Amino acid sequence: MIGAGYVGLVTGACFAEVGNDVLCLDVDAGRIATLRDGGVPIHEPGLEPLIRRNVAAGRLAFTTDVDAAVAHGAVQFIAVGTPPDEDGSADMQYVLQAAREIGRRMTGWKLVVDKSTVPVGTGDRVREAIATALRERGVDLPFAVASNPEFLKEGAAVEDFMRPDRIVVGADDERAIAELRAVYAPFMRNHERLLVMDVRSAELTKYAANAMLATRISFMNELANLADRLGCDIEHVRQGIGSDPRIGWQFLYPGVGYGGSCFPKDVKALQFTAREHGEPLALLAAVEEVNQRQKRVLVDKVVRRFGADLAGRRFAVWGLAFKPNTDDMREAPSREILPELARRGARVVAYDPVAMDEARRAFGEQPWLAYARTPMAAVEGADALLVITEWKEFRSPDFAALRDALAARAVFDGRNVYEPAQVRAAGLEYHGIGRR
Repeated sequence: MIGAGYVGLVTGACFAEVGNDVLCLDVDAGRIATLRDGGVPIHEPGLEPLIRRNVAAGRLAFTTDVDAAVAHGAVQFIAVGTPPDEDGSADMQYVLQAAREIGRRMTGWKLVVDKSTVPVGTGDRVREAIATALRERGVDLPFAVASNPEFLKEGAAVEDFMRPDRIVVGADDERAIAELRAVYAPFMRNHERLLVMDVRSAELTKYAANAMLATRISFMNELANLADRLGCDIEHVRQGIGSDPRIGWQFLYPGVGYGGSCFPKDVKALQFTAREHGEPLALLAAVEEVNQRQKRVLVDKVVRRFGADLAGRRFAVWGLAFKPNTDDMREAPSREILPELARRGARVVAYDPVAMDEARRAFGEQPWLAYARTPMAAVEGADALLVITEWKEFRSPDFAALRDALAARAVFDGRNVYEPAQVRAAGLEYHGIGRR
């Protein structure tokens, strides 16, 4: 497993769990040292005990030794980062470097599998990188390249991997297809989940899935903003359209915008690919624009309530990570909301169950930002509460205690966690997203 980041760790640990002998390679010596010492550098429910169990069983190990990693397995998964460049394109240097390292060291047949989210055509580039490395060595060895994109949700990745909806395999080599079918057989005990297609289609499938989900989120956010103007309740609308089986219930929750390491990056990368090929995706450009606007909606509501000058105001914030069950702060709405409050003169006291260390790294030391040990500690002395991430522990607060703690008795619910009537009955103002 080349890359011991989010995808590599989850994939490697889950493969080890069903009996495979897995070696995870990473060039980050600190990360490997943490893993060897029993630590896990990311927060993902269920991952830590999974790693510890399989390390103890001798099925999972970690290394910085490239020679050992290439020699270890006939199947080499590339699960390195593909960060966005300034133009929105995916940076492929780490994927291609991994391919070259395999080509420089392989001594027999290898199946090289792109697990990273990569642009269409990457399989061809990986194949050429390996072939070039072999030519430079003056050797002719057989190998195959396949695409096997991941569809893991942060916060539920282990469950997603162990019980997948589908397993997409892009390959044109029968031996490669057979190998991957064997690798994934333990995850398909009750019915076939393997979807075999050509490499390019598999690469596009990953981007298309994330782009579709991002589109649903932005659509609901725009609809919620319209509902605010029309005096409608977006929750009723959500139920009315979600009950249509052609639409379904997933990703119909309005809020303060999407974030994380996948949707923002993949929407940009797919647009870049489309522009490169003369087929710009106007819909995705709008999806991205709507999402950026949505991250400011909660602050706009605060300004309408308290005025543009927030000097002397103090706001409690519940939730900093881009979604529950993760400490991931990448592209999190909180990274837009908190600085905008500060720019208007406000002070912020924030609480998140797991993401405060990551938040400190993201925001740095700021005179306007403090962190609380508990949700209620954040609220004490604040004018209003902003809910930015819908952690379970925020779902049923003591509204009477909130009323007594908040000077302005106002709740700004950025995730529509609460029923407006219940909050108002407790003597609090309620400001949601599209909830009248």
